[in-house]
Amino acid sequence: MIDRPVKLNAADGYWVGSFEAMASPCELFMEVDDETLANRLLNIAAREAWRIESKFSRYVSDNPVDRINNSGGQAVEVDEEVGQLLDFAQACWQLSEGMFDITSGVLRRIWHFDGGHRLPSQQQVDQILPLVGWHKLTWERPYLTLPPGMQVDFGGIGKEYAVDRTLQLLQQQTDQALLINYGGDICAGGARQSNLPWSVGLEHPSHPDSPKGVLRIRRGGLATSGDTRRYLLHQGKRYGHVLNPKNGWPVEGGLRSVTVAAASCTEAGLLATMALLQGPDAEEFLQNQDVQYWVIP
Repeated sequence: MIDRPVKLNAADGYWVGSFEAMASPCELFMEVDDETLANRLLNIAAREAWRIESKFSRYVSDNPVDRINNSGGQAVEVDEEVGQLLDFAQACWQLSEGMFDITSGVLRRIWHFDGGHRLPSQQQVDQILPLVGWHKLTWERPYLTLPPGMQVDFGGIGKEYAVDRTLQLLQQQTDQALLINYGGDICAGGARQSNLPWSVGLEHPSHPDSPKGVLRIRRGGLATSGDTRRYLLHQGKRYGHVLNPKNGWPVEGGLRSVTVAAASCTEAGLLATMALLQGPDAEEFLQNQDVQYWVIP
């Protein structure tokens, strides 16, 4: 784990800390009076984010994910934290009837949502699909066995997990109001002295620098899933990055963006992604979840 710069600035009645992690700008808003405490909280947050990134990123060599993905069909023993995320991934797969699948990350070999125009062929998709499917692996705590060539990718749940973990750690240090924002994945806790909620801008997918509106949050999680920054354009058609693991193609007929408020950032992120995976039935799905949500067609 390599430490990176952190910055602390005073705002109107609170402190704002910032750093980079998980390929995202990260911010920590702290309604504390003591600059020393604010610095300590910021460093705790940054080190936890970097730890989780180092442990769960698919781009880091010789971490648990790398060892799993290069196991060549052999069983890999994992620790308690990895096991908890695998349990959660299995529950997500079951709840979504196979649509939320952490083995689908292998499709990134042929899909590149960088704003370009390259579209893979059906033949390329068909060659990768046999490597997708949670039901093809064996998960029996503490051992995970992947068929050769398959991979797991925690990218769909890792950042939200980091947000919730950070809040838990910081609340062991203070009961003052905190808001954590890791690249748009948000969680808040504690009561503000002003008793006012935090204000969070709602990003518009077509105009990311011009918020569509402002949301108010006092506590709990907030997460957004959409095609604002990860997409490709082919012959005038926009393809979002949320892939259907059953056919290997982007989900069609759905919403541009879904934002969900829930008890935790992890829950909010799961519901936002699961909604997009429903395609044209996204809003009907959200209406049945008993949560607040905001959608952009």
